[in-house]
Amino acid sequence: MRAIQVTRFGGPEVLVPTELEPPVAGPGQLLVEVGAAGVNFADTHRTDGSYRGGVTLPFVPGVEIVGRTGTGRRVLSPILETGGGYAEYAVAPASRAVDVPEEVSDGQALALLIQGLTAWHVLRNSTRLRAGETVLVNAAAGGVGSIAVQLAKHFGAGLVIATASTAAKRDLALELGADVAVDNNADGYADRIREVTDGVDVVLDSTGGPTMLAGLETLNGFGRLVNYGNAGREGRPSIDPSALAQRNLSVAGFWLVPAMDEPGGYVEPLTELLALTAAGKLRPLVGAEYPLEDARRSHEDLLARRTTGKLILKP
Repeated sequence: MRAIQVTRFGGPEVLVPTELEPPVAGPGQLLVEVGAAGVNFADTHRTDGSYRGGVTLPFVPGVEIVGRTGTGRRVLSPILETGGGYAEYAVAPASRAVDVPEEVSDGQALALLIQGLTAWHVLRNSTRLRAGETVLVNAAAGGVGSIAVQLAKHFGAGLVIATASTAAKRDLALELGADVAVDNNADGYADRIREVTDGVDVVLDSTGGPTMLAGLETLNGFGRLVNYGNAGREGRPSIDPSALAQRNLSVAGFWLVPAMDEPGGYVEPLTELLALTAAGKLRPLVGAEYPLEDARRSHEDLLARRTTGKLILKP
């Protein structure tokens, strides 16, 4: 089968097309003919060797797939333990395979699997969003942010403020349901938010670095910030609990992998997201589609912030 293999850690240049033997499904696994594989920031961390938990060389990247089993069943599944999604065939744990409504496209389904579940969890569980609260979503045109904007509204947020790096991305966030969209540059960030509102209750941050710290400045008393990424590649800043106590603020970190193992943390929210999408009530943002052989270009575009929405590879 055609696949992308990584034999050394590095940047997008280490994503090399190759021919490999198809995997064989073991007990509790399904062999899936991959219709599309998702491309994530986490894939870039696996490729450069910086991913939490580590990766053993050589490997085939890709931890989310949608495709058909030998019986014709159309399934969506994470393959976090084995990887292997950047290929024509992959094996998936049968317990994680969720049926995909035909009304939901491959790209939409993949947008829901990691990005959608992340948005759902950070709003429902990490921040425990309450109706009427003000939500600030950083990187609101990205995979998680674009869904978080919509879900925040669906879950009853009173005001949703989106931040993004370009006018086009801010316009997109408004189109998706954000009430206001502002520039996400860390310089002057808090002042721009204060021009919109006196303070926010919830900040969703996937950027880290100075943007995360700027988000803290915008919070009301008892406000909550959850960080679920380091897309800015500037690290996650240290937070002094005594400084948080001055306004009774809370800062949380989120990682999807353990959340999926919590009771009600995977099948139920994913089924809810798929149903909302099939009914036209949620619009997962599908970005560029690349042939499998262009995996390198997909990572280059993602790292350069040239993309919006979910990127997918098509074998």
